[in-house]
Amino acid sequence: MISDRVTGGRVIRSVLAAEAETVAALHARARATYYPDGVPDDGTDWPAVWRSAIARPDGQVLCAVERGSLVGLASFRTPEGAPADTVKLFQFHVDPDHWRTGLGTALHTACVEHWRADGRSTAVLDVHVGNRRAQEFYARRGWVPDPLHPPAEGDHHLFLRYAVAGG
Repeated sequence: MISDRVTGGRVIRSVLAAEAETVAALHARARATYYPDGVPDDGTDWPAVWRSAIARPDGQVLCAVERGSLVGLASFRTPEGAPADTVKLFQFHVDPDHWRTGLGTALHTACVEHWRADGRSTAVLDVHVGNRRAQEFYARRGWVPDPLHPPAEGDHHLFLRYAVAGG
């Protein structure tokens, strides 16, 4: 468990199991910004997905809290079949009302510090092709296209890689 980290009046900490509904709502608000026709309803029970992610002993879900409200989140763990020194950032979201406030940078920094403390050397993620804002955010922090996973025809995601030690 990561200890609480206070950054510029914000607290970055592990998400609590009781916060799964709040996390799912933030996830939905953030995702809605890059789906011009609305977030596809595939029947996923997102609160259940988040409860599972929060409970995983092999993963971590961090959140950023500002003035008592959960306004950012990051979920990561070693992906199946990957080397132990690799971590995947599965979800990274900031409440749209808090974009361009430094919150994403603070949350990303907390993730990198956690990865370094865990001895990770590489981080990977996939980002929706229509989410230009996120792609630019990651590029400014040193994420690059993953040469091991080039874009596939018709895929809706870009795969990025980050050198944790050099970040």
